[in-house]
Amino acid sequence: MAKASTTGVRPTIRMVAELAGVSTATVSYVLSGRRGDAGPGVSDPTAEKVKEAAERLGYRPNQAARAIRTGRTNTVILSLTMLSDPWSLSVIEAVQKASAPLGITPMILGDADWVKVLGTHNADAVFVDAVRPDQRQALLKLAKHGTTLVVFDEKVPADGFDVIRSIAGPGCRMAVEHLLHGHRRIACLTPATAAGTSGGSRYRAYAEALKHAGIAEREDYVGLFDGTSAGAYAAATRVLSLPDRPTAVYATTDFAAVSAINAAQRLGLAVGTDVDIIGVGNTVEGERMSPSLSTVGPVDFFDKLARLLLRRATGHTDTGHADTSAADEPGVLDFPWHLFVRESAPHRSAATRLY
Repeated sequence: MAKASTTGVRPTIRMVAELAGVSTATVSYVLSGRRGDAGPGVSDPTAEKVKEAAERLGYRPNQAARAIRTGRTNTVILSLTMLSDPWSLSVIEAVQKASAPLGITPMILGDADWVKVLGTHNADAVFVDAVRPDQRQALLKLAKHGTTLVVFDEKVPADGFDVIRSIAGPGCRMAVEHLLHGHRRIACLTPATAAGTSGGSRYRAYAEALKHAGIAEREDYVGLFDGTSAGAYAAATRVLSLPDRPTAVYATTDFAAVSAINAAQRLGLAVGTDVDIIGVGNTVEGERMSPSLSTVGPVDFFDKLARLLLRRATGHTDTGHADTSAADEPGVLDFPWHLFVRESAPHRSAATRLY
């Protein structure tokens, strides 16, 4: 346990250096969390002596002073629209895992009002998972003033910052077509704002796939909800309680699919036997749950996102060397989608079809 100073004087880096018998530069280097970077050689025993001295004195680095000295804050900001979404939780888990060895702290914004926060807070890199049309000029202004941005959006052009495209439409069509191999009565769970002819690409993939298969779209099979897990659960319960209930559910997000699984089980339906359910996003929670969630999404998306964000934050590659490659300038990064068949919607043969 750290011992607070008994003199009333806040411990300094010089005091740590004197106790450890090393230079202040060595203390700064060890406690910065940058030992993977190119820099002075510091042996493990010396590093341990520095850490023990800091612990004994109760020394904590002055982050504000360090930011002025180095130009870095050792923080990254994650602006996530819906924290309860398994997709957001997968982003947080991946970034936390990748940032810990680098001494970088992720800061989580739990709403979409990132413009106001970034106007008053600095970070080494910022991830934004949603951009409204009225916020696009703010992106350009932030990038122009040197903010390092990684943006998840299907339409925003890359202009001084990274944009992750990950186009959902074709992948969602793949999900519905997987269900069509064994079903004719297929429901859709989607936010109310993303339904109808002017809705999002994820809903259109459902409507177009049914039309191509010669299946009339049923209004009562479209479960609209308010964008929350509770809303998705209520919509799934309503749809799965119909007298001629659907035998399969396509959910436009993994969190809605998880809600549908919970609703089906509450109604006494065996998921993967009585009803098949597929989601969108390939989240960690979906893969780990029981039954495991069939879904569509990019491969290793969250780990790749974390590595990109931390590379932008530190200016170094995964190997710890300075990244000066012109080929790694900010731009558009495409992540192709794949189908992940798991327990909630298995492959269907002619003998196991649920028409």
